[in-house]
Amino acid sequence: MNYKFSENEVPFGILQRYGLTQEMVEDLPLDVLQNIYDGKRSPVLPVQMTADDGELVKDRTRFSLVRKNDGTVDVLFYPIREEIDLKNLNDAQRQRLEANKPIIGYRHEGETEAERGPKCFIQLDPENMQVLSVTTPVIGRNLQYVMDDLHLTGAEIQKIQNGEVLTIDLNDELVSIGIDLNSKTGIRYAAGDEQVWNRESKREWDKYTFGAFGCWVMDDNGNLDYVSEEDYTEELWNEQKKQGMRMQHQR
Repeated sequence: MNYKFSENEVPFGILQRYGLTQEMVEDLPLDVLQNIYDGKRSPVLPVQMTADDGELVKDRTRFSLVRKNDGTVDVLFYPIREEIDLKNLNDAQRQRLEANKPIIGYRHEGETEAERGPKCFIQLDPENMQVLSVTTPVIGRNLQYVMDDLHLTGAEIQKIQNGEVLTIDLNDELVSIGIDLNSKTGIRYAAGDEQVWNRESKREWDKYTFGAFGCWVMDDNGNLDYVSEEDYTEELWNEQKKQGMRMQHQR
């Protein structure tokens, strides 16, 4: 497959300065790496850096790769935000965002269109509370494609535009469609009902995800941390053996 970035373009030197070594990144699951190479955001990962006063600062953030005007590749971080500036939204809009539903609004406050910016679909990333926005014509064009492809009615498309999940019967199989600004096109499909669609909105990680150099471990709060092979505990060694045995039996 063709991706926006090749593996040898990843600026591991920049990531290393923030505590994300090449081994840590390359030990992410293959589908996660493919998303990163395609310019999508990583999962929320642990980072650490040395502040100007010499203090070691630890945090959690997503990152994505971006190409600069000179063709080189850089990194953008999407840190967890404890407070979100949604002053230009009303209470009903804020409640919908907090329920992980997209809304239509403006990126900025202002009385004129120039001050407010274009009308957008707005959504919160539930993992780091980042405000996501995509202009309505972009999503509208993709919705038009969905409408034509699946022969949806105007009322059905209106339901999706209102931030709801539409479930239809397609060749005797349930398919659910909804706006998800985390997805590549801003519109996400799921084979199943609305519950399945909602469940698939967040990648389900195993407690232990072993790679070539170490293991990503998810704690009870859903946080990911990396353990190098040289720092494996007896529990990790035993779990690695168990997973290896399960894979052999599946062959």
